[in-house]
Amino acid sequence: MSAAVDRLVEVIRLLREHCLWTAALTHASLVTYLVEESYELVEAIEDEHPEEDLKGELADVLLQVVLHAEIARERGAFDLDAVAEALTEKMVRRNRHVFTPDGGLQPSFPATVEEIISSWDEAKRAEKAALAEGTADDGDASPHLVGPTALEGLPRHLPALALADKALGRAERRRALDGVTSASEGVTSAPHGVTSASEGVTSAFGTEEELGDFLLGVVRAARARGLDSERALRTAVGRL
Repeated sequence: MSAAVDRLVEVIRLLREHCLWTAALTHASLVTYLVEESYELVEAIEDEHPEEDLKGELADVLLQVVLHAEIARERGAFDLDAVAEALTEKMVRRNRHVFTPDGGLQPSFPATVEEIISSWDEAKRAEKAALAEGTADDGDASPHLVGPTALEGLPRHLPALALADKALGRAERRRALDGVTSASEGVTSAPHGVTSASEGVTSAFGTEEELGDFLLGVVRAARARGLDSERALRTAVGRL
């Protein structure tokens, strides 16, 4: 790693040794900070903050990664180098349209985004097949998996809207792989009410601003009726 990163790791290690507050941090207690810092980074990007602000928010997110890696190192699990190595291996493995299995460059590269997505999805399916083989003996699956089909592999704690968007995107890609050519095709197996509900709201908005107002109105109406919008959407996604 670079001298700057090495120094950062050293500083965090010294803080863990000599600062009672930092020493008391755990993976669990850091979760709130990770979420908060991630949203602050999103805000800096979406609101087009100055470059210095963006650098600072990226640094705050990096701090969370380094802290988690240091906590893991202390218990003999892994360190930041191992995290970087795992990420490098994953990027090479999943981007087979760019890299050969040994990490070299492919002799040629896809000409379309569709080819890239197809290659990426194929690589992820191969990973999942290997994971399934590895967990078949003990009858358990990775704890971050929330269910089969479109939800497989998605983090359980994604906000409901993000979960819905990703699940629907996966469902659409799977229909494409199965030869379904239209977004309206292949939805006949959707849970009762999902298709008709979608058809009933498409005329309510035409822009993201109108969509935001529409969603806010739905949440407001749900609150007035004592309903939990987050739980309701998460439950509906689970029926996909």
